[in-house]
Amino acid sequence: MTNNAQFKVALVTGANKGIGFEIVRLLARRGHKVLLGARDEARGQDAVRELQREGLDVSLQVLDVTDAESIRAVTRRVHVEFGRLDVLVNNAGIIHPRDGLVSAVSDDVVRSVMETNFYGALNLTRALLPLLRRAEQARVVNVSSPLASLTHNSDPAWELASFKMLAYRTSKTALNVFTVQLAYELSGTALKVNAVAPGYTRTDMTGHAGHLTPAESAALPVWLATVGQDGPNGGFFDNEGRVPW
Repeated sequence: MTNNAQFKVALVTGANKGIGFEIVRLLARRGHKVLLGARDEARGQDAVRELQREGLDVSLQVLDVTDAESIRAVTRRVHVEFGRLDVLVNNAGIIHPRDGLVSAVSDDVVRSVMETNFYGALNLTRALLPLLRRAEQARVVNVSSPLASLTHNSDPAWELASFKMLAYRTSKTALNVFTVQLAYELSGTALKVNAVAPGYTRTDMTGHAGHLTPAESAALPVWLATVGQDGPNGGFFDNEGRVPW
């Protein structure tokens, strides 16, 4: 275990590609020692090698947020190697191809999406919370979606109102509730918890459609991951500011 306070330790889930990969890159460029979380070891190693060629301090953490032993493994590693965790970015998320209307989507689809997008983030954060508490000013960032906003969802004139995906929207709304409740629980401490909606980004999840690049969308989560003690806690943000719940 090291007590070296000259660097900060970060873990980013779902980070071998897309927004997660760029979050790792930006945090490492800021001097963080970053664990790149990836379910697929080969793809994770490829991502790590690319960033290491840039001279960045990044290492692979094979991590499936839906697997309890995988969560225990990363918790043990962080405890043994660092003794604390300064930044946790819950970025891992999925969209199911059979997601859709309430009357059409099956229970197994809803459960599958919830397991990754909500329970995965919840269980990983709870396991790592003692290590986050040991950091001087830890940050938790939950990567949510504008589709999680109940205010937006209830507005038939909203530009994304036609995107009816029960499983995905429910999972991200639940993630937002988790964000608010954990922020409340930790109020009065130096640990801050926020949710972020990166925007319509060109990734595999969107079929590479969208007006933002992964690098552009990574900037906001990184801001929340590195914000000072005068920064927000328990908020939901996009590139234009606070998103209504």
